[in-house]
Amino acid sequence: MSRRNYLIIALVILMMEVLIALYVHDELVRPWGGDVLVVVLLYCFVRGVTRLKVFAAAWAVLVFSWFIESLQYLQIIRILRLEGNAIARTIIGTTFSWSDIVAYTLGIVLVVVVEAGKKHAL
Repeated sequence: MSRRNYLIIALVILMMEVLIALYVHDELVRPWGGDVLVVVLLYCFVRGVTRLKVFAAAWAVLVFSWFIESLQYLQIIRILRLEGNAIARTIIGTTFSWSDIVAYTLGIVLVVVVEAGKKHAL
């Protein structure tokens, strides 16, 4: 797939994420679907702007997502005194959750499975 196509997919997923954030207030899609999709979004963005291969891009996104979640555990928003900054709270997040770690990992597993399936389908 071309880098341009990855960027288009990333944009579509970004729009989905915004719609989920604005309109979905359940206990399945918003917390799980949104977290699975965010790593797919980041993966597509990374593949769209770099020449990283599937596993390198997937691993980089997964480690990055775990790192951000670790910052939440350390309460980085409070440490940086950004509690009043809605953008920082939205991007970085404020609450550590093991379920987020699981969702990010499942999202990257999904990416790798789909990418492997595309390769074998050719």
